[in-house]
Amino acid sequence: MSTNSVTDFLLRRRSVVAKKMIPTPPSEEHLSAILACAIRVPDHSNVQPWRLVVLKAEARRKFDEEIIFPAAMKRAEESRETLGEAMQQTEKTRMQRSGAVVAVLFKPVLPHKIPLWEQQLSCGAVCSHLLIAAQSYGYAAQWLTEWTAYRHEVIDALGGDPDIDQIAGFIHIGAMEQPPTERKRPQADEIISYWT
Repeated sequence: MSTNSVTDFLLRRRSVVAKKMIPTPPSEEHLSAILACAIRVPDHSNVQPWRLVVLKAEARRKFDEEIIFPAAMKRAEESRETLGEAMQQTEKTRMQRSGAVVAVLFKPVLPHKIPLWEQQLSCGAVCSHLLIAAQSYGYAAQWLTEWTAYRHEVIDALGGDPDIDQIAGFIHIGAMEQPPTERKRPQADEIISYWT
């Protein structure tokens, strides 16, 4: 094992699913540091093709009631489905499973000399940094999209343009009830090669 604490942490890093979190919010000090880490990502030409929207405290409940639940009902209607009571309750509390949620909006800058693909990669790095920074403080954290990331009304409510912008992820942050179990990991010799 490495003597480098950063690599030791990354080799043990594991997400906790949002539905198994205790909805304890991160401290304001920790949240500020987590957000500061998130925006220190590779970003060619300083394009900043991302915006972060934090849902915490009562804002989570309000967002669920005013945005998520109506969108869920509309989605069910569009697909001619009926949401049972249990599923309705899930949608009414979707953003309240964790103590805070950071929505990461991908806002491409077009036209630009930096290709769209590289801007997307930078946005993905923001999500990854959020996850790693939160977990480095000992919080439970998970990067999710779910159906909510693909609804125009959700993108609009977060300040995005549904015709251009996308939600790269919702990073849920809370406390862990118990440490996560390990899962199957990729085998290095199957996916890594050395060009000679």
